[in-house]
Amino acid sequence: MTTRRQFLSRSSLALLGATGTAFALPSETRDSVPDGTASKGMITPEADAAIARGLQYLSNNQNRGDGSFGTLGYAGNTAVTSLAGLAFMAAGHHPGRGAYGPVVTRALENVIGHGQRSPRGDFLHNANATPHGPMYGHGFATLFLAEVSGMVPPSMEATGMLRPGKLRDHVNHMLRKAVDLIIHSQNGEGGWRYYRDSIDADISVTICQIMALRAARNAGLYVPKSVVDRCVQYVKLCQDRKQGYFRYQKQGGNDQQAFARTAAGVCALFAAGIYEGPEITLGLEYLKRNRNTQQNGWNDMHYFYGHYYAAQAMWTAGGSYWQEWFPWIRDQLIERQKDPGNGSWRDGICNHYGTAMACIILQIPNNYLPIMQK
Repeated sequence: MTTRRQFLSRSSLALLGATGTAFALPSETRDSVPDGTASKGMITPEADAAIARGLQYLSNNQNRGDGSFGTLGYAGNTAVTSLAGLAFMAAGHHPGRGAYGPVVTRALENVIGHGQRSPRGDFLHNANATPHGPMYGHGFATLFLAEVSGMVPPSMEATGMLRPGKLRDHVNHMLRKAVDLIIHSQNGEGGWRYYRDSIDADISVTICQIMALRAARNAGLYVPKSVVDRCVQYVKLCQDRKQGYFRYQKQGGNDQQAFARTAAGVCALFAAGIYEGPEITLGLEYLKRNRNTQQNGWNDMHYFYGHYYAAQAMWTAGGSYWQEWFPWIRDQLIERQKDPGNGSWRDGICNHYGTAMACIILQIPNNYLPIMQK
């Protein structure tokens, strides 16, 4: 039996022909059909209710004018809008499908509508809604486009901000252009940073770009192997090989957020097709030892970021890593939702962001998002 990942990988290779492969392919063992134990019983009735409240909150607070998400300085931010769209997709809602299908469609058209042409590809960025680091927004937006690319009905027409035409055509065109920009923005260090022309890199922006490239590759787009290889080399250079954590940059950096950066570093290697090795083991064990360090108050802008990647890392690692990790973070998120009392999760960036992140984490066992499928 062929899994979805195997099908996509083989389809991509067929499309590439003699031009070469992109990512290291998972082994046949990793691609075997899951037996369901990783998901069974993980989404409890309490978690299901928390997810339902979270999605209802997001739906009620979507900007009806342009389909965006985000509040205050992040109102209309492409990263927040894309993460909200992914939160609904993680529940099985897609354009033209599900009770929240229209919410996803409006978010999708908003993100595409902010594409800015450039010589190196199209830049997904709302200049009025990004206090800093526009490449964050571009990375999450490209991931969103890649995840939704095969789920838009062929006959569905574009509406709202987009010119007339098939919505799927808009998605595919913008995805290709967005991937081009990521590829051509990789800098001399092998990673990415806040801006398209940055000369240095950091682990935080780099994970956004390599995960977007992996999702695009899974969807059938070509990504040069050299881009992935250089990224892997950069990520490995960011790791402290004694303690296992990942630094913000290879030159060093403040270690106060080592948990979040280590989660990002492990996920970056997984996204690049590296599933085994000392870097993976050291990183996973560091996360296990230090998970209680990432429990600061609602105004900690790294809380959801860190656990978003940590939960994905444990899901991909599987086995006892996942079985021990998810119930812990699940129950913690359920308890945190009770604070505002309106179905949201409070966060220092904005509550739309925190709620989208929490809903994605809680729905990982659904296995609906292609980037997380086993």
